[in-house]
Amino acid sequence: MSGLAGLIVTLVALAQSASTQAPGPPAAASLRIVAPADDTYVSGPIRLLAVVEPLAELKRVASVSFYADGVFVCRAERTPFECDWDAGELVVSHHIRAVAALLDGSRLVANAYAKKLDHAESVDVDVVQVTATVTDSRGRFAGGLKRETFHVYEDGKPQAITSFLSENVPLEIVAAIDLSGSMRTRVTELKDAVREFLTAVPDRHEVTLVGFNDNIFPLTRRTKDPAARARAVDRFAAWGATALYDVILRGIDMLDRATGRKALVVFTDGEDQGSHASAEDVLLRLEQTDATLYTIGEGQRASVPQLQQLMSRLARQSGGRAFFPERIEDLRDVFRGVLADLSHQYLVSYAPSNTARDGTWRRIKVEVDGGHEVRAREGYRARTARR
Repeated sequence: MSGLAGLIVTLVALAQSASTQAPGPPAAASLRIVAPADDTYVSGPIRLLAVVEPLAELKRVASVSFYADGVFVCRAERTPFECDWDAGELVVSHHIRAVAALLDGSRLVANAYAKKLDHAESVDVDVVQVTATVTDSRGRFAGGLKRETFHVYEDGKPQAITSFLSENVPLEIVAAIDLSGSMRTRVTELKDAVREFLTAVPDRHEVTLVGFNDNIFPLTRRTKDPAARARAVDRFAAWGATALYDVILRGIDMLDRATGRKALVVFTDGEDQGSHASAEDVLLRLEQTDATLYTIGEGQRASVPQLQQLMSRLARQSGGRAFFPERIEDLRDVFRGVLADLSHQYLVSYAPSNTARDGTWRRIKVEVDGGHEVRAREGYRARTARR
């Protein structure tokens, strides 16, 4: 009888334990917080990002909820599982928690801990974000590189990397397309190239399509739906002059409201004719953003050397590229090149050792072990102290 009694006690204990715990998921499934990385510094608006591994387990996930320091931030019901969150101006410790609710009623939990600076009580530190495209000696994209192979320098001084993302990094794109009167006879070819580009952008990324001539008019806003992007292209109609500088400034403003990786893709067929802003205004604004600019100039008016030099300079400063196809028919290949570039980028962040807010230009250099070539933003303009 004593043996039977012991067995009964054991079974009751197991039943009580099971009743207080949700059934666990298979051991193969896991949830991981990708951003912010564990044991890094964070401040200001950032994007929280979690991934379920392996990918085959995604079909079992109903939603992922995010919490920061015990406070609910948001719930994401489809991949990418991400949320925008403001970490505040001071670099202090934070606890980020992600909870994946599975369709069978069980859940997965992941935690990440951001650390504070020793002098966080008195110093307000900006985190600098750098998007880097890495190629090998043959010009091929280099994937699968590890954080420890990257080295960041500001004004020649090594910086401690606080966050590193190498794959599946969310992207926000603003595509600004010149619809001035000179495009009237070629708008069909332009539509085909832009439609192919926008529908090829994976649906985990957000796209805003903007048309411009001497006015600027959004055609679709921050959509992940490829069909909605394609429908927006159908609204293309050409008239008016070209306000190139104004649309670059507007595009940067749109992107600076977002966090994470962001790119501005601008197509034009000629020089600026109707902007209120100047080229100098654009250069200064690019010094203050971490968006990557890609410029595309096509057509006889876009072959002017001064314009090509300016477009190349603007793109290079941001870590992007400039393209000058000779024919409208070549646009499809150009857009494919832009998409390939955007699909092979690393996102590196650091808290600069120079904490002065003096408005000075800080030069950035990113190096990767193994003789790789790196294209990244050339630098940034430090913020000025508040008065």
